[in-house]
Amino acid sequence: MTIANAPTASTTPAAPTGTAPQTATAPPTVPGPQTAPAPQSRGNTFAIVSFVLGIASVVSSWTFVAPIIGLVFGVLALRNRTAERTLALWGVWLNGAMLALTALAVLAFMLLAAFGILVSLPGLAA
Repeated sequence: MTIANAPTASTTPAAPTGTAPQTATAPPTVPGPQTAPAPQSRGNTFAIVSFVLGIASVVSSWTFVAPIIGLVFGVLALRNRTAERTLALWGVWLNGAMLALTALAVLAFMLLAAFGILVSLPGLAA
């Protein structure tokens, strides 16, 4: 036997003729409980909720409760360093603008009532 034809430890013997080569098979897996997909980050959810409440507040003229909730969710999203930072900022700005407009309207109404201007308007006099 020559050195060139000598078998080495890393070679595998050839399969006998007429049979398929054997392959290593993995042990059968036992079906286990299905895992749920990874939950979305709370910060992303907070940012989306803030943005949706901001849009809804502007479109539907919600003036007090929804903008406060949206503002809180936006700030929480920004504090959690969310990947959806742009949505969180838009939510904070839209909800903050609606709260500011509500505060200005309430202030104007109170000033008009304090100076008696509302009483002189037709239809509002007692």
